[in-house]
Amino acid sequence: MGCVLATRTPKAADEMKTIRAAIFIQKWYRRHQARQEMRKRCNWQIFQNVEYACEQDQAELYKFFNDLIKHMPQAIEAGNKGQTSKQSIGPEKSATLYEETGEMARIQLELPIQKKHIDLMIDVFRKKRGNRLHPKYVCMILREAAKCLKQMPNLWMVSTAVSQQVTICGDLHGKLDDLLVVLYKNGLPSASNPYVFNGDFVDRGKRGLEVLLLLLSLYLAFPNAVFLNRGNHEDSVMNARYGFIREVEGKYPRNHKRLLSLIDEVYRWLPLGSILNNRVLIVHGGFSDTTNLDLIKSIDRGKYVSILRPPLMDGEALEKAEWQQIFDIMWSDPQASQGCKPNALRGAGVWFGPDTTELFLKRHRLSYVIRSHECKPNGHEFMHDNKVITIFSASNYYAMGSNKGAYMRLNNQLVPHFVQYISAASQTKELSFKQRMGIVECAALKELAVRMREHRDELETEFKKYDPDDSGCITISKWCFVMENVTKLGLPWRLLRDKLAPGTDSQCVNYVRTLDLLDTDVIMEAEADGTSVMDALYANKASLETIFNIIDADHSGEITLDEFEKAIDLLVAHMPGVYSKDEMLEKCRMMDLNGDGKVDLNEFLEAFRLSDLSRKEQQEEYLRKRSTCQRPSESVTRLADTISRNTLVVEHDIDPTDCESKVVGQKS
Repeated sequence: MGCVLATRTPKAADEMKTIRAAIFIQKWYRRHQARQEMRKRCNWQIFQNVEYACEQDQAELYKFFNDLIKHMPQAIEAGNKGQTSKQSIGPEKSATLYEETGEMARIQLELPIQKKHIDLMIDVFRKKRGNRLHPKYVCMILREAAKCLKQMPNLWMVSTAVSQQVTICGDLHGKLDDLLVVLYKNGLPSASNPYVFNGDFVDRGKRGLEVLLLLLSLYLAFPNAVFLNRGNHEDSVMNARYGFIREVEGKYPRNHKRLLSLIDEVYRWLPLGSILNNRVLIVHGGFSDTTNLDLIKSIDRGKYVSILRPPLMDGEALEKAEWQQIFDIMWSDPQASQGCKPNALRGAGVWFGPDTTELFLKRHRLSYVIRSHECKPNGHEFMHDNKVITIFSASNYYAMGSNKGAYMRLNNQLVPHFVQYISAASQTKELSFKQRMGIVECAALKELAVRMREHRDELETEFKKYDPDDSGCITISKWCFVMENVTKLGLPWRLLRDKLAPGTDSQCVNYVRTLDLLDTDVIMEAEADGTSVMDALYANKASLETIFNIIDADHSGEITLDEFEKAIDLLVAHMPGVYSKDEMLEKCRMMDLNGDGKVDLNEFLEAFRLSDLSRKEQQEEYLRKRSTCQRPSESVTRLADTISRNTLVVEHDIDPTDCESKVVGQKS
């Protein structure tokens, strides 16, 4: 037998080359897509972890306040005084309304609010960004809404028996554009088109007051077709930190106190959730393994002006179990793993797993739960075998192009149907995918750098511990360790090394470039524009006065060093290892401005004001020096230019028809 050597014909060779080329292109494309997906996930993790870290700061601040109330007997009287004064502000109390300067909308509103009034408000809000309603109409809407909401149960009972469908919207966070897009595409509420708005109407966005007023007006005009659930940002404590109080003060400088007291009255009477067809629970956050809907239905929600700071009733601290019920449904998040545990990332609420969901649904005979509270890239997400649905309606939440907004419609069989959208799409239509990704990435880095700026000195100290030769470089593993140990943000630092310390090799990181990034004008200005926990606490002056009265054990009107020490012992027990007792005692001594060995209320408040003023003066001094000093290093200039160039700020008059939208298929 012989053998024949096969020879490859030219045609076969060409086909092989074509196949190899196709495989090469396919591999390259897959690697490219994997890198893009990694960048998107990294950016998302930065945005989310920085956001939750800020919420954790706020939650810890008020947990300490609550612990003071709980553990110090003299707190009961002080707390009751503050709570009584807060609750004495009722919606019917008369107050003088001053004429405001600036452009007022020339429209007249009257009770009862009707569809024609809604059309007028939408037209004014849509076409003229700087236009405002007259304060008497704002008060009228708030007062009437609080009066009507007070009559509602803790959990709305929603039905599709008549309408055959219902629309559910998640967080709006002051994004009036997105609310107008939803109303334009889905229609105004009616008996055949009911809506459930699932909390977090304000904060972060610039038009939270317009969103709140429009939603309350819709409720007044269509009381049987609009259901408003309370979110964790319907809380004056959160508003002080995240911008809504500042927004109201800016728009109504002469009447803001009166308006804010009425807004608090609306908050306290907002229902806590909704139940659709007795089969679907709609709440803002979620639930825990101790959540009991029967107990929630029986709670007097009017007591809770703030969720973060529970009231004192009848001279005693409120029963924690009752307060925890509300706290958990406002703040909790689902997790992929089993079990139910405290939410360490937010510092409030719990993480609940699939097993917790299964038991909760079985106990209350529910099919699934709809919640909001978390921004999602596509505006919605299924978890726990499709039994927990997250819906988020604020598009471009973190940055332009960072996420889509969405609303969902449920038919009579409770099958969800999603509509996605991105408002202000005309601003980014001409941008390439790479440019859009750059905007999001640079916005994420800017948010991260602002957060890192708070720990700048601590970072420098820790870096130098691993650099005894003062070379300016340390290993990448040590750099990552320091970044995580100081910031505690849980980020993939190795992936971020090229952005936060550019130009260094894979083994050694020039940490000086990281510190230079934090000292750029862009970051300093961004930090100055933000609101710190100190800002929020000083803005909530009543809380500082209550804390002063708590520490002042003998009610002498002055705090001695011994009284400070007792409060510090409680703080050390609450947050062990965060501060040393000696350091905090030294800070207390610094509050004694006149050197008499005691601190009165004026000195106590002045210490907070001076601390905040000193921080701002340092920022202004730094910016002034930078404007007159030599040209910064090339790497710092490049980083600052990149962030400035790619951070897009969009100001526009919304046209609801000018947006990208997409209908997503049903999922049972």
